[in-house]
Amino acid sequence: MSHKSKGTQLYGWQYTGQQRPDFADEPKPGEESVWDYPRPPAIVDDHRVVRVLAFDGTVLAESNISKRVLETASPPTFYLPVEALQTNLAPVAGSSFCEWKGQAEYFAYADQRLAWRYAEPTQAFAELAGWFSFYPAQCQCFVAGQNVRAQAGGFYGGWVTDEIVGPYKGEPGRSGW
Repeated sequence: MSHKSKGTQLYGWQYTGQQRPDFADEPKPGEESVWDYPRPPAIVDDHRVVRVLAFDGTVLAESNISKRVLETASPPTFYLPVEALQTNLAPVAGSSFCEWKGQAEYFAYADQRLAWRYAEPTQAFAELAGWFSFYPAQCQCFVAGQNVRAQAGGFYGGWVTDEIVGPYKGEPGRSGW
C-alpha cells in the first residue's frame, strides 16, 4: 500500500477531520479512519470490555465503561474510570502538557511507567478527570478480547485495533503531522 506525500503539506496541522487527505487509507465497512476524527478531539463513550494486564499477567484494570478520545491522525486512546483499577498504581515523577486536555500525571506498576491521567483537565475535557489510560507498548491492552497494538512513536498512547485505519501519527516518516 503506498501513501502519497509528495506535494502534500504534512506540517502545520491542516487536517481537522473535515476532509480525508489523499494519502489516507480508505476505510471498509466496520472500519474507522483516523483522518475522519476531529481536531480538536472528541470524547466518545464505549461499552466494549476493556482489559489491561501487566506483562507479568496481573490484571491492572477492567471495565465495560470507557471513553475514547478521537483526534485526527491518531488511533483512539481509551480512558477507564478509577473504579476499573484492580491493583494500585504508584505515582511517578514527571508530567506532560496536552494542548487540549491539560497537565497529565504518570503512574507505574512494578516500577514500570505505564499509565497516565488528567487530575484537573481543561473544561472541555472535564469528564476525563481522574480517568486512567494505559500505554499499550508497556502493558497488554484488550478491547472486546482483541489484543491492542501500540501506536508507533514511543510518546503516543493510541490503541490500534483491527477496525482502525491510518496511516497514523508516529509511524516512521510520519512525525510531522
